[in-house]
Amino acid sequence: MIDGHGRKINYLRISVTDRCNFRCQYCMPENITFMPKNKLMDYTEIALLADRFIHHGINKIRLTGGEPLVRRDIELLIKQLGQYVENGKLEELTLTTNGSRLRQYSKMLYANNVRRINISLDTLCAAKFKTLTKGGDLENVLDGINIAKATGLHIKINMVALKGQNEDEITAMAHYCATHGFDLALIETMPLGNDIEHRTDNYIALKDFIAPLQSQYNIDPIAYKSSGPAHYFLVRGLNLKLGLITPLSQNFCDDCNRLRLTTDGKLFMCLGSDMYVDFKQALVIGGIQKVDKLLQKALKLKPERHYFEDQMSDNNLSVNRNMNVTGG
Repeated sequence: MIDGHGRKINYLRISVTDRCNFRCQYCMPENITFMPKNKLMDYTEIALLADRFIHHGINKIRLTGGEPLVRRDIELLIKQLGQYVENGKLEELTLTTNGSRLRQYSKMLYANNVRRINISLDTLCAAKFKTLTKGGDLENVLDGINIAKATGLHIKINMVALKGQNEDEITAMAHYCATHGFDLALIETMPLGNDIEHRTDNYIALKDFIAPLQSQYNIDPIAYKSSGPAHYFLVRGLNLKLGLITPLSQNFCDDCNRLRLTTDGKLFMCLGSDMYVDFKQALVIGGIQKVDKLLQKALKLKPERHYFEDQMSDNNLSVNRNMNVTGG
């Protein structure tokens, strides 16, 4: 699939739920109204849409949320999508999780051809973790991470850079990841959603966030490229693979390869745009033929880039949906 700007689109992120058992302050307001369950796609609809995307050229799928592992019977969908990996139609099925349910689900993930997961973890301080997540249990998450590692899952830690909150922890997090053989991805905050606390105050460019690490270690660019937007570096001395995701300080839209399907069946062509096409409605009204036609329309509508940096500088949020709606 080629979009209107000549970019090859091969990566689909599917949000299976907007619900989460954490309330990370940069992601969603503490008092949030979730989508009614009758508005969500069922697993049959998700699997059918995934099949059409794979048919047209998607070869990597990531399940996101909210927290995907809180959706009831999620193993049914993962098993069905995992079969595409087994028969060679899908190169990779991955998952982004907050880690709170890895104790229960790590073996299931591995058994269904998931080999790599991203885990959101912004601090290694239990008290700070509880504050940032509005009640999360760090010990439970770390135990789940250990179980996932023992199961054979390759792990990348996602750490959102928060000025004045966790910028003093970059070195400790790097050491933790290096010790356990995990990759580390750092992410700048983005101007998404309403009622998000201290968004502008919390923003820090990653070049400044990694300064304490850079003062101790040489950090050199490497050729490695994942499915996502991160640019990768090697932290020498730690042998740590470090990914930097810089939506504000260094735009990465030129090689964007992603589409995002929400839990109610809307396809967003860009995280920084409110433009979407409704695949759930198309599936109900016109079936597979309507879906195929709509997909071609979506590719033409994909914008050239986001404008997060302008929105942040003006403190003007043109994208009203919270991160949990679209997925990470």
